[in-house]
Amino acid sequence: MRRAIWLPNWIGDAVMATPALRVLREADPEGELVGIYRPPIDAVFEGSKLLTGLIADESGSKAPWNERVRFVQKLRRERFDEIILLTNSLRTAAVARMAGIPQRVGFRRDGRTWLLSDSLPPHSRTEPNPVMDEYNRLASRVTGHRFADFERNRLELATAREDELLWEDYAARLSLDPGHYVCFNSGGAFGAAKHWPIERYAELALRIVKEQELPVVMLCGPAERDLAMEFTRLADHPQIHSLAEESLSIGLSKVMVKYAGWMVTTDSGPRHFAHAFDVPVLSLYGPTHIAWSDTRFAKSVNCQLELDCGPCQQRECPLKHHRCMQDLSVRHVYGAFLDLQKKVWELPASDTRAA
Repeated sequence: MRRAIWLPNWIGDAVMATPALRVLREADPEGELVGIYRPPIDAVFEGSKLLTGLIADESGSKAPWNERVRFVQKLRRERFDEIILLTNSLRTAAVARMAGIPQRVGFRRDGRTWLLSDSLPPHSRTEPNPVMDEYNRLASRVTGHRFADFERNRLELATAREDELLWEDYAARLSLDPGHYVCFNSGGAFGAAKHWPIERYAELALRIVKEQELPVVMLCGPAERDLAMEFTRLADHPQIHSLAEESLSIGLSKVMVKYAGWMVTTDSGPRHFAHAFDVPVLSLYGPTHIAWSDTRFAKSVNCQLELDCGPCQQRECPLKHHRCMQDLSVRHVYGAFLDLQKKVWELPASDTRAA
């Protein structure tokens, strides 16, 4: 079967789709599963064998009308038998129908049911529930597969050889050993409301280096390069580093997490790299509800303050005080980091990926 799957637009959501992708591939190992993506989602799957091909989405709202028409024609020429829409937009469903794909499977929402040949009601639009479970529901609908608890929670990624070489070079320059450093991730495309103050990250890094004798590396994307440089300036310690002066890519971030011993991160896409590579992770939550992105990873601890105003799910604090992150102290986060270490050390040897 020639099957297409319209991938999510967010990095974390794309990683959370990997259990569904795995089941779709296993259900038809001789068939094709082609991902339709919006950059940089293609980089998330670099090195992976979950997809047999990738097609860049050229039908976005900013694309000229003639480019959208050409994209529909391109999909039509692919002669897909079926498409699974992990996206919820009216646009992606309309494009799939105009491309003449006979079987179009997706969620019944945003007035697009008539564009689908098979639709499922979403579990809930208001009650927080893991998006990973929704993707698995679509995969079950298509394949008839009933997910076991372990496999429905198992995220997976791969790394490209060139990124492995970049890690080897970086690790050699900074004397980093596999499994013996902590990755920090302070960014998040969602908005500023998710950010923990960079000076707190610097203070936390110094405490980890001095009390645990573990080096710390701050990940960053192009938009966070200056913030990462500020982090190393504030910390001012030979064992505290960042990727700010490296050639940045999602592939480099993936491989840095893969070889880390621990990760401390905001609720952003790269935190799911830790689960995919079985790296213990402490996630700092501010305005977002934990349940939306929960993956039931056994080697994880979530840190969130209980406030009357949250979680509000807003990109910017509507009350202008940002207490959900501003009131999160270094002492609190370091205590959660110790809790994570204790939790991991007490896990049975066979209990690695899913709770």
